Amino acid sequence: MTLKGDVTTEQSSKSRQASRRLTASDINVVDQRMLKKALGGTVVGNTMEWYDVGVFGYLITTMGPVFLPEADRSVQTLFLLGTFAATFIARPIGGVVFGWLGDKVGRQKVLAATLMLMAASTFAVGLLPGYAQIGVWAAALLVLLKLVQGFSTGGEYAGATTFVCEYAPDKRRGFFASFLDMGSYIGFALGAATVSVLQVTLGEAAMEEWGWRLPFLVAGPLGLIAIYFRNKIEESPQFQAALDAQESAAVEAAAGDAAVAKGPVGIIARYWRPIVLAMILAGAANTVGYALTSYMPTYLTESKGYDPVHGTLLTIPVLVVMSLCIPLTGRLSDRIGRRPVLWIGAGSTVLFAVPAFTLIGIGEIWSTLAGLSLVAFPVTFYVANLASALPALFPTSSRYSGMGIAYNFSVAIFGGTTPFLIQGMIEATGDDMAPAYYLMGTSVIGAIAIYFLRESARRPLPGSMPSVDTEEEAQELIASQHTWR
Repeated sequence: MTLKGDVTTEQSSKSRQASRRLTASDINVVDQRMLKKALGGTVVGNTMEWYDVGVFGYLITTMGPVFLPEADRSVQTLFLLGTFAATFIARPIGGVVFGWLGDKVGRQKVLAATLMLMAASTFAVGLLPGYAQIGVWAAALLVLLKLVQGFSTGGEYAGATTFVCEYAPDKRRGFFASFLDMGSYIGFALGAATVSVLQVTLGEAAMEEWGWRLPFLVAGPLGLIAIYFRNKIEESPQFQAALDAQESAAVEAAAGDAAVAKGPVGIIARYWRPIVLAMILAGAANTVGYALTSYMPTYLTESKGYDPVHGTLLTIPVLVVMSLCIPLTGRLSDRIGRRPVLWIGAGSTVLFAVPAFTLIGIGEIWSTLAGLSLVAFPVTFYVANLASALPALFPTSSRYSGMGIAYNFSVAIFGGTTPFLIQGMIEATGDDMAPAYYLMGTSVIGAIAIYFLRESARRPLPGSMPSVDTEEEAQELIASQHTWR
């Protein structure tokens, strides 16, 4: 059974719902087989994206001498962290371009294209010549390829969350969407584990000479597998219904719908309030997330005296346990709401940041693991719910664009720059607690945004009719329409 009569704005959706009673043809009954296929096809892309993030983050101390052998160690580290941050300069551009395309030609086609570009650019990093072969051009080419990666990933997360949210039933949207971030952190852990195995088996000298290339080259076959699965998924039923509705000018005119926002400028003009709200929430969550994933190995190595192998290995078990807990917090948000779970994420960041870095500062393995766990705790509550909370801020006709703009600009400003900013703060102040203060500040701002966030759990997405698991649930909804109006 397919969804019909999609509208272009949340306001017009409400007016339609108020003007007539629901019928069976209005309600989308989720095809469970297609839902599982869609979920798997999107999760593999997120896993692939974060595999690259993990590999690059854990090889920063190894790759420095490869691309800038004549520079000081601190300059090498800052260059690689800056290169990592540079990828996020291109992410907003990718978010705008792919978001517009995703709302115009479809989510599935664009997600296939972003994955191909992402896998190819990651593979190409493994083929780069070093400073010894072409001098400073090696570093320039590395930055260029990371910019290409950033451009492609700009359309990945926004499209994946949009796609899964449009496929999932309303009552379990948080649970299914949370698998995207579980896949992200599993991908990061896989990247970290790959680097760790190579560091242990090859040794530091071999890693600097040629071993650092292997994790990037693995992205080639992994990407082909991921592309195969992604090409097997079909367009989301809600987006297809939106296309059907927009093709019928008579239906649009009769319903009195406002014109669909045209292009990125139109999207920003119409939805600037939810865009700002989404940017703040994504910024607060990703600051903590990137501090744990992309910066912590460097922090443990550069500031706490761990060797690169232990700096990598200590974070892997924390990431794996956290990944497995993410669907649990997603399910929790379906029960008690997105806002309460996000409150836990923001509040625990403020409460745990100083104790976490204090424990890490003790320098023992047990205390480091405990400190990393305190950083991971709020990430679990933050990220599991952004995947379902943020797409619910935008109507179907503009969801991919709105998410692409809001999420990627936020990550570019707050997320990807976190490792670089924190390391710079430590270098400037000499205070190893600077990361804790930074995380606390961003989460205080995030808590203010949560206050203004409209609850979306167990409700239809804006611009869409209800989506349910079974025919029986559809009939119950028809019989008690007042519960969702």
